[in-house]
Amino acid sequence: MSLLIERSGALASLQDGGRFGVRHLGVTQGGAADWLSQGWANWLLGNPLHAATVEITLGNFTVLAEADSCLAVCGADLGATLDGHPIAPGRSFIVRKGQQLVFNTPVKGVRAYLAAPGGFVAPQLLDSCATVRRESLGGLKGDGQPLAVGDRLSWDGEVAAPRELTSETCSALFSDTPLTVVLGAQIGDFSGQSLFDVFNCTWTIDQRADRMGIRLLGPVLRNSTRSMISEAVPLGAIQVPPDGQPIVLLNDRQTIGGYPRLGALTPLAVARLAQCKPGADVQLKPVALEVAQREHRKLLGNWQLGL
Repeated sequence: MSLLIERSGALASLQDGGRFGVRHLGVTQGGAADWLSQGWANWLLGNPLHAATVEITLGNFTVLAEADSCLAVCGADLGATLDGHPIAPGRSFIVRKGQQLVFNTPVKGVRAYLAAPGGFVAPQLLDSCATVRRESLGGLKGDGQPLAVGDRLSWDGEVAAPRELTSETCSALFSDTPLTVVLGAQIGDFSGQSLFDVFNCTWTIDQRADRMGIRLLGPVLRNSTRSMISEAVPLGAIQVPPDGQPIVLLNDRQTIGGYPRLGALTPLAVARLAQCKPGADVQLKPVALEVAQREHRKLLGNWQLGL
C-alpha cells in the first residue's frame, strides 16, 4: 500500500523516534520535533509509538492514495482535507484508492504528523530513519533529503479500528501556560536582573527557527562566563550566545556547544515549543528536576495507555 506525493515543500520529512547512543560519533538525535503528537498519531493506528511518520511543517503537502487503507493525523491543524472534506487532527480515518489528502496552511500550530499502519517503510541508518538534512542521514532514500513530488510512501501494517483522541488531549499542546525549564549548571553565572527577566518577561519566537533551534527575542541576558569548554547539549537546552538572546536547541542540534546554558526545557515544553509559530509569545517557568521527572513519567504512562 502506498501514497504518491503530488505536492511537497522543503519542510516535509520522514521522522521516527530519533537516533540514540551515537552522539559520541557526532551524530545528532533527529526524530519528531513534537514527539508527543507523533506518538499519538501512531497510537491512533495501534503502531509502536516511535514508528516512522511524515512530519508536515506549515502545510503545502498533498498525497494521492494508491490503495484503500486507514491513516491518522495528529498535532497541528493544517487545514487538512480528504477529497475536499475536512480532516481534524487527533483521529484515524479510512482512505480509498484515488482519494487526495491535502494539507493546506496552518490554522493552529505548525507541525502535523501523518501515520500509516505499522509505520512508513524507509532504510534504517543507525537504527532510525529520521531525516537529518545537514548530516545527509535518513529519510525515504537514506540520503537525508526531504520528501519530494513523485516519491511514494509505503507501509505494510494491518489496518486497525478507527480511533479518536479527546478534545482535551488534542488541545493540551496549545496551552498558554509557561514552558517549564530545568535549571542548568551555569545558571549561577547570570546576573540577578537577567534571571528575573528570564522568568518574568515575555519572549517572542524569532523568524530564525528550524529543526536545529529556535531563537527567542526579549531582554538581553548578561552572563559572567568568559570562556568555557564545549559540552554535550541535550534536547531543549537553552544556550545564551554573546548577543544575550537565548536559543532553544531542538532535534537536529549540534552534539556539543560552548555557550552558557540557562537550563533545558522539559520534554513536554519542547513539544509545545515545536508547535509555536514565528512571532508567537511564550513565557518560561523554572521547575525542580524531581518535579519534572515525576510529571514526565506520568505523561508517558498516560501516553502509552491512550489517556
